[in-house]
Amino acid sequence: MTASSTIRPPAVAGLFYPAQREVLSQNIKQLLAAAPTDIPGGALVALVSPHAGYQYSGPTAACAFSLLQSRRFDVVVIVSPSHREYFDGISIYDGKAYRTPLGDVMIDEELRARLLLDDTIIESSQLGHGEEHAVEVQLPFLQSIMGEVSMVPIVMGDQRREYCLHLGEKLAAVLKGRKALLIASTDLSHYHPHEIARNLDRIFIDDVAAFDCEGLMRNLELERTEACGGGPTVAVLLASRSLGADSVQVLHHCNSGDVTGEFNRVVGYLSAAVLQTN
Repeated sequence: MTASSTIRPPAVAGLFYPAQREVLSQNIKQLLAAAPTDIPGGALVALVSPHAGYQYSGPTAACAFSLLQSRRFDVVVIVSPSHREYFDGISIYDGKAYRTPLGDVMIDEELRARLLLDDTIIESSQLGHGEEHAVEVQLPFLQSIMGEVSMVPIVMGDQRREYCLHLGEKLAAVLKGRKALLIASTDLSHYHPHEIARNLDRIFIDDVAAFDCEGLMRNLELERTEACGGGPTVAVLLASRSLGADSVQVLHHCNSGDVTGEFNRVVGYLSAAVLQTN
């Protein structure tokens, strides 16, 4: 079987979300039903969405994905960190599709080819995709709301400034004129006591809310804040600005302690909408 015909199987079904199709569908319906119904004005260009287990970050993610129920897109581009595998560069899955218990999400091969054209940083490979959960956990929400949709799954093996800026510029160039949705997959600070986590997360949230790409990049580099998908968020915000977005609305944020009641070592979650209002 060639790489271009492979389908990536679910890696975290039964761990981060239910493995049974009907149970998963019902879980997502419940999460979406509990999400706020206020719909921000403007054209939706991108989302920031968390990627922990649904029992922890599902309600926060649902606040973002609920916005899709009144919108349509031709393709979704998901930009994710690599949690389990370091590599120097940015990887787009080289196969045919990602599989979840709800079915297959096909790769937009034409868009992938355009992102790869004459590029020395972005490559087509399985690096970072094998056991990575940060792309996968977004897909059941997309499938439940949008039905059949094509996507481009991107994993950043290295989140240095140069790569964030490059990816943001490349995404803007290839998505111009497309009815595309960008998703930055990220959690916030990891395993700090609640008060320290809140302070770290507040800097990240404030930079995102202010649509301050440079400020966010700088604060990540100086370790004033932290997020596993900080680089993907910077890249998506940069691309969104170039594509006409002019504002960000924070939809929900919390941490795992708000769910479990355990505040000694928490993980932060954020969802936000990147909009073109003018």
